[in-house]
Amino acid sequence: MAQYGFHFNAQRCTGCKTCMLACKDFHDLPSAISFRQVYEYGGGAWSQNDRGLWTQDCFAYYLSVSCNHCSDPACTKVCPTGAMHKGEGGLVSVDRKKCIGCGYCALSCPYRAPKVDRSQGFSVKCDGCASRVLAGEKPVCVEACPLRALDFGEVSDLREAFGDAADLAPLPPSDATQPNLAITLPRHAARAAEGSIENAREIV
Repeated sequence: MAQYGFHFNAQRCTGCKTCMLACKDFHDLPSAISFRQVYEYGGGAWSQNDRGLWTQDCFAYYLSVSCNHCSDPACTKVCPTGAMHKGEGGLVSVDRKKCIGCGYCALSCPYRAPKVDRSQGFSVKCDGCASRVLAGEKPVCVEACPLRALDFGEVSDLREAFGDAADLAPLPPSDATQPNLAITLPRHAARAAEGSIENAREIV
């Protein structure tokens, strides 16, 4: 059975958030809900030497992430009705007829992928643009990216082409849910533990 996933190239992403806005537009999402997040992550500091000269070791990179359609998804384990499930292509989606809006999925997901839409009374999330994939197209976030920092396909093909890295701060450890994600790491990946999320107030 095919398992689809995303590739993200942190060496290309400029943090423009076009992927995020295209997704919101395509799915007609309210301002308080986003299926894709763009993290601005950075660190470092300025220092002055004994001659009064200033130097800096600052770094920054961006990380665009949505549901990773995990092989061992936490959201499906805690769903009391079976509404949250893996379907065709291994994509995780919500059966809105079964969902009771309890929010356990949103609380359990380390990637903050499911959201509870209180106005409609059920959970919503990225489904990998399943309708587009069925029609032979890429998810709208992938096609919208002006720098081609995103790709989508069978995760085995993506990992063969781009490697199998799936850990990069501020993401949680990948061994928790086995995300179907391949990341081309940024130049400053080795310093990731020193950084922090610079746009935390934008993350919804």
